[in-house]
Amino acid sequence: MSESDEMAAVGPLNVQVREALDRLSSGERKVGRAILANYPIAGLGTVAELAERAGVSPPTVVRFVSRLGFSGYPAFQKQLVREVHERLGSPLEQYGRDDLLPADGDLARAGRVFAASIAATIGELPPSEFERTVGMLSDARRVRLIGGRFSQLLAEYLGAHLMLLRDDVQIIGGDEFTRLSVVADTRRGDVIVAFDYRRYDPRVVRLAQRAAERGADLVLFTDLWLSPVAEHAATVLPANVEAPSPFDSLVGALAVVETVIAAVTDRLGEAGRQRVAALEDMRRSSG
Repeated sequence: MSESDEMAAVGPLNVQVREALDRLSSGERKVGRAILANYPIAGLGTVAELAERAGVSPPTVVRFVSRLGFSGYPAFQKQLVREVHERLGSPLEQYGRDDLLPADGDLARAGRVFAASIAATIGELPPSEFERTVGMLSDARRVRLIGGRFSQLLAEYLGAHLMLLRDDVQIIGGDEFTRLSVVADTRRGDVIVAFDYRRYDPRVVRLAQRAAERGADLVLFTDLWLSPVAEHAATVLPANVEAPSPFDSLVGALAVVETVIAAVTDRLGEAGRQRVAALEDMRRSSG
């Protein structure tokens, strides 16, 4: 790998592409959007296939990967293939990794890993995506939240706080009938918040896609490799999932959720405070 390829390999490719869109030519942006719309599959074909998918010429594809810092299309694909292996990796494959063996004790390593994960996650959140997410969660007519096997905890956590601050918030349960009824009831202007981290939950992806087809706006909380829900999402908030174990961590994702809660609280201001006060009064009177 050349020096330029080493530079280009910093960070997941889909994140690099998203960050580069504003500085690309119109043709190069078409290539970037084609890759993001069907990531990572779109980038695994030939130059000619990607050019046809994007509606541009093959030289435009070559210029695009060069603008990302790669020496050529083969170097771009090599990096993409490496990320595919990481994205699909199971916890079992992570056992025995040298970097998971603590040199100075489990507590010290955990402190380093989690501190770095939170700092990287918050530092790399796209401000425009974050602000738009806060606006959607504050102003939408109705908000519904769903998560996967582990990330359902985050959906319930964010949902519980939103219920304190505003009305028409629903946490979607795991049974199939509830999910089908949610899709059937979805209307344009509703917001669906999906939490989906690798290895991605096909039930979450399916519900999000169907809700988007019915006009819902999707907010996606995911990892740096991006759930397939990203193809349909209005906003995407990725988090670092590094952990001091073979299992992905939701520490960075929880930091994103806490940051969103703080920003929604600020945005709703006095209206949110009055709702919290009313709920507190009802709780005291019922006790």
